[in-house]
Amino acid sequence: MIQLRALEPEDIDFLYYLENDKSLWELSDTQTPFSRYVLKKYIENAHLDIYQTRQVRFVITYKGEAIGCADLYDFNPKDKRASVGIAIVKSFRRKGFGKKALQQLCDYAFLFLDIHQLTAYIPEENIPSQKLFENVGFSYTISLKDWLFSQGEFKNIFLYQYFKP
Repeated sequence: MIQLRALEPEDIDFLYYLENDKSLWELSDTQTPFSRYVLKKYIENAHLDIYQTRQVRFVITYKGEAIGCADLYDFNPKDKRASVGIAIVKSFRRKGFGKKALQQLCDYAFLFLDIHQLTAYIPEENIPSQKLFENVGFSYTISLKDWLFSQGEFKNIFLYQYFKP
């Protein structure tokens, strides 16, 4: 069973592995590796309220094992919107875990935060992520040309939106 839970101090090794996976940096604006010290401080502050930090991160677990993270960021309570990010460890991808975690994250945002809309920024070439978000209820809105600069070239991003049912 897939569950979303809060970050715990013992997640430091998992977070260190995930945050330093260079294949995910393009999506997270990360450009340098994270130290254990920085991640420890991040975990120590993870208890702060989303209304204060404008973001929240959940650990995705399967049978008690951490397999990914699900984030709400750019939280805007006035306009009732937030952006969504999800990262799954490579060995657990394409098994339906991302879909279940994303559904739970959307339910949390709509039911507990009273979000009106969620947005996701997905690279044009990332077809599996596009399908994942579409299967949960997100709709393609627009292509943002040359939005990311990665590996020496500009890349287009597709903006997806999901409105509260």
